[in-house]
Amino acid sequence: MSHYFETIPFEALDGFHCDLKHLLSPSATKGPVLLVHGAGVSSNIFNPPSSNNIIHALAEAGYDVWLENWRGSIHFEPNEWNLDQVAQYDHPAAVRKIVERTGSKEIMAIIHCQGSTSFMISSILGLIPEVKLIISNAVSLHPVVPFYSKIKLNLLVPLVSKFFKYLDPQWGLRAPDFKSKLILRVVKATHWEKDSLVGKMVSFTYGSGFPALWELGNIDDKTKDWIQYEFAHVPLSFFSHMQKCVKSGALVRNDKGAGGYTEKAPMTTARFVLFAGKKNKCFLPKSQENTYEYLNKLQPGLHKLYLLDDYSHLDVFFGKNAHKDVFPKMINELELG
Repeated sequence: MSHYFETIPFEALDGFHCDLKHLLSPSATKGPVLLVHGAGVSSNIFNPPSSNNIIHALAEAGYDVWLENWRGSIHFEPNEWNLDQVAQYDHPAAVRKIVERTGSKEIMAIIHCQGSTSFMISSILGLIPEVKLIISNAVSLHPVVPFYSKIKLNLLVPLVSKFFKYLDPQWGLRAPDFKSKLILRVVKATHWEKDSLVGKMVSFTYGSGFPALWELGNIDDKTKDWIQYEFAHVPLSFFSHMQKCVKSGALVRNDKGAGGYTEKAPMTTARFVLFAGKKNKCFLPKSQENTYEYLNKLQPGLHKLYLLDDYSHLDVFFGKNAHKDVFPKMINELELG
């Protein structure tokens, strides 16, 4: 099934030009659901070449589907962003635009990875009060990474930052200069998994696994080929911010000494539903477990945690069996509101 979207530009609160993709669905009888992508990809990451993808599942269930391209989207020119900027400027403007276009006073959201961390900041700061249910995948308020990823964040990121402003998995298809060719040689020498070169570059960039963001047994060949064109530039400025968050054990502001986001009680009435793949080698499932414990202490019994035995990071959305194992759980939570 093909999806047809209208593109709705919006301006972030600091003037950055972003956009929303709105699914044109005559069967939409329920309220808006906003999908928010992670770092170094775009909203299209939710639209793999399968009639069973999350967009199709939501449309079938009657929801009005919206996808946000925030400033980290590879559809836009490379820019050096951090989570604070995205949380303060991008997501609040996107939510306002949906409310303005639909007239709906309440919306729900499904958020992934750095779309999730930044959107969670927006929510707990009280910047998106219209969002009443938030389904988060992989990581939210408490990033926990494998040991090797800590080494990469603490040692490799400062080193690589001296030579690059961005890393780009597209170098697996075409490395434009000597520096990027050198990185590609390192990746080839250290990644033996049966993935594409872009897939190996993704694993080098984002985690500690072989591969890091999906289980190869969970994705079919068509999806593995499609992935090659869905990852591109990601700024080292983001990794620098994430390094501070990982060191703290919870999301902190990027400015030195500016404090953490979990030090004060959340200024939101939203219900949070957290998903984590037990095989995630980008952010360990402990990430979502820690956030669940934090939220549950504040509001016992309101929130929910799902641990998925056979899933990693992004295969939660484009795994070949995700339409049976994952999407019904998400849609059930949307129905509960």
